Amino acid sequence: MKAADEFLKVATDYQLGALDTESQHPFTTSLSQMARSDVGEAVKLMHQVDVHALRQFASKSAPLADLARAIAATLASGHRVFLCGCGATGRLSLSIEVFCRMGILPVKDPERVVAFMAGGDLALIKAIETFEDHPEYGARQLEELGFASGDLLIASTEGGETPFVIGATERAAELSANSPWFLYCNPDEQLVNAAARSKRVIENPAIHKLNLAVGAMAVSGSTRLQASTVLMAAIGFAFMHQQDPEHAPGEVLQLLRHVAHCDGQFLVPFIEHEAAVYARGDYVFYSSERFGITVVTDTTERAPTFSLVPFEKQDDPAALASWSHFLMPEQPGAHAAWHALLHREPRTLEWPDVRHVAGAEVLASYDFSAQLAARRRIRTHEAAHLLFHIDGGAGEMVWEFDGLRHQIDLTGIHEFHAHLLLKLLINIHSTLVMGRLGRYLDNLMTYVKPSNNKLIDRAVRYVRLLAQRRTGKLPGYEKVTRLLFEERDKLQPGEPIVLKTLAALGVKV
Repeated sequence: MKAADEFLKVATDYQLGALDTESQHPFTTSLSQMARSDVGEAVKLMHQVDVHALRQFASKSAPLADLARAIAATLASGHRVFLCGCGATGRLSLSIEVFCRMGILPVKDPERVVAFMAGGDLALIKAIETFEDHPEYGARQLEELGFASGDLLIASTEGGETPFVIGATERAAELSANSPWFLYCNPDEQLVNAAARSKRVIENPAIHKLNLAVGAMAVSGSTRLQASTVLMAAIGFAFMHQQDPEHAPGEVLQLLRHVAHCDGQFLVPFIEHEAAVYARGDYVFYSSERFGITVVTDTTERAPTFSLVPFEKQDDPAALASWSHFLMPEQPGAHAAWHALLHREPRTLEWPDVRHVAGAEVLASYDFSAQLAARRRIRTHEAAHLLFHIDGGAGEMVWEFDGLRHQIDLTGIHEFHAHLLLKLLINIHSTLVMGRLGRYLDNLMTYVKPSNNKLIDRAVRYVRLLAQRRTGKLPGYEKVTRLLFEERDKLQPGEPIVLKTLAALGVKV
């Protein structure tokens, strides 16, 4: 099989199982079982993982003062600050730009904060496959946005090995004497042994490195959880304290206090109810005016993490409906909704080779405005859609879902901290909803979508690990890879590639 052959030629560059972010967290080895049998205990465990990660973050936060100084100096000199990432770090980069435009993070001229992610703005709500594997795409997007000498790039990659982000960072170091910052969440000694591209960045004196390793994720490899939280907090805290950089590290302890105080136990009935909605074949609309960028991020990331149907193209009548969908009922049409979410015009990629997946015409076909509700009724044959609304006035956050309601006291809490707290809570919520529905096993992403080389290797690794646990024998890497590619070609929407490949091996789970 040609695709398997092509992957095997480069597989050693993507065998990342030794990295902390790919390992299994000892707290959550039975998370999937607990999500079904004792949701409260599962919430407690995930909350403990978050608190532990934030404590580790606090011990590494001193360099945030230098990052704050770099941001302040760049803006004071009339230059621009660029933010970039891929997948979850791309979404956090776009979120930081939105927070600047909303006035949540203090920037006199928000037009001088420019964020981009692999695949352009469309990737905010839909995973753009294979972009992550191309360093030249990262460099090209950076240049297309006008990055120039004196500008500053803040690049984030949870694993520290993403080719797209590395490509953008290395190009920024060539174009500007203002050294780029490279933020990541694995120990240096692991990265330099795992990937030559990471070693190249870590040893490049023209690049500032900020290592925020916080250990394993609550679900193995799911860096949308703890890793993206600390990266988003780090960048945001540096923006918050441009005028008093020495205070930036202290924000981590503030966040830790907020998170420790809110243990998330109120989530239990929300988790149980949303899982039941999907189990009976109904759907959910998520909405939020105040917290839109944070809510849409979580609902988007469910699809690639758990192999769910993504938000559907509205010009494709055959497209399956996503289980949950973000909705902005106050916006009259798709363009207005995109503009309201991003607080600017959307940016797309019009390159001839990618326009068909990331161009303006494609972006316009993804609609989360008031028009969506009627279209979904037709698409789902009048199936029920329940509204999950997260908002709240001054000093509060309110969760409401089909008769359930909970108010969180935010008195005295900075709005950026409120978004971070919401991110942590909604990540716990969605992860355990999916656990109740069997979308991962133990704490392994058995429904991972092998859409790029890193994820292909992750799926192969999980197949081998589960096969060894159940048979006592470790199947060969090449054998499992070829079987996985065969199963991937036959995979139907919502099927678990890891479990299908295990079955093809003759292993029962």
